[in-house]
Amino acid sequence: MKLNVSKDEMQEKLSNIQNIVEKRNTMPILSHFLLDAGKKEGSYMIATDLETALKEPVEMKVEDEGRLCIPARKLLEIVREIDGDLSFESVDEQWLKVRAGTSDFRLACLPSSEFPAWPALGEEDLEEMKIGNTLLMEMIEKTIYSAGESDTRYTLNGLLFHAQPQNKSLTVVGTDGHRLALIMKQMGGELKDEKKMIVPRKAVSELRRFLSREEEDVKISIGKNHLLFSVAGVQFLTRLIEGTYPNYEHVIPQSNEKKISIKREAFTRALRRVSVMSRERANAVRADFGDNNLTISSSNPDLGEAREEVAIDYKGDKLSVGFNARYLIDALGVIMSENIVLELQDPLSPVLLREEGEGEYKCVVMPMRI
Repeated sequence: MKLNVSKDEMQEKLSNIQNIVEKRNTMPILSHFLLDAGKKEGSYMIATDLETALKEPVEMKVEDEGRLCIPARKLLEIVREIDGDLSFESVDEQWLKVRAGTSDFRLACLPSSEFPAWPALGEEDLEEMKIGNTLLMEMIEKTIYSAGESDTRYTLNGLLFHAQPQNKSLTVVGTDGHRLALIMKQMGGELKDEKKMIVPRKAVSELRRFLSREEEDVKISIGKNHLLFSVAGVQFLTRLIEGTYPNYEHVIPQSNEKKISIKREAFTRALRRVSVMSRERANAVRADFGDNNLTISSSNPDLGEAREEVAIDYKGDKLSVGFNARYLIDALGVIMSENIVLELQDPLSPVLLREEGEGEYKCVVMPMRI
């Protein structure tokens, strides 16, 4: 293998795979990426941690074709430090000579035959759906914050992709048992049956890196145990989490009678200020709803207390509810509308938070005892 590549191109592509290559030394090959340098078909690199895999094209001038497994982190460190463009030359699938300007490196590599095979999706029963680049990005941003992290209920450590062919909709849901976020959008493609797929949180987080703000469709290929996202020449594959996701439709309150409209920015700022004095782990704040007025307060015996008032649009019975302020701040942080609506029933019932006049995005927060 012999080729030339620009520093910027190599640095960008190597940066994209750093969170995928395995950092622990359980399998040395997983800390490497496979570089396939071809003249006719083009060149690409593949990285995997056996749960996710990324295949992305690389712009390079190839003199001699070849394949080689290269240490991903070490090559990125080299590329960051050198000046000028690079030339690569392999020696017996064991060494890679890297030259740039007056710098010379010799990097120990592994043979391409040791790299894990790209998982087969099963072409005979493969189904596909399409959704806009920007729409998928929005759906991930508005739900990923509420997904579980290292939860013992392993199905919560991902986002549910619920595709319903009858109304051509895709619903993405995230929950950690204390809060739930949901958003529904229209999709393209012809699916035979309803699909419920749990995509790992890490995979969805990495996928965001390749979703741009351009109006381009993302093709999602559905295999038995994997999903393949294809966008702008990049292929991103992830293994699905096996198991049954909670019935999110039963969690969303349908008959909360008390509806309160609040300015999003003012509500967020008040929560941030008052939560400074709350207990760190619980982030507990008290919300007292009255006629056109909301009082948010917190207290900590070791620190003191805080209190702030916010104007709201509400006329009805007084109500006091305890919240984890962090849950509300996270939900408000992904909303773009000027006003939000809180729908409540009583101090211990689930609270529905949504954008004013918008039905596609919903967030449910469980209150705290105060």
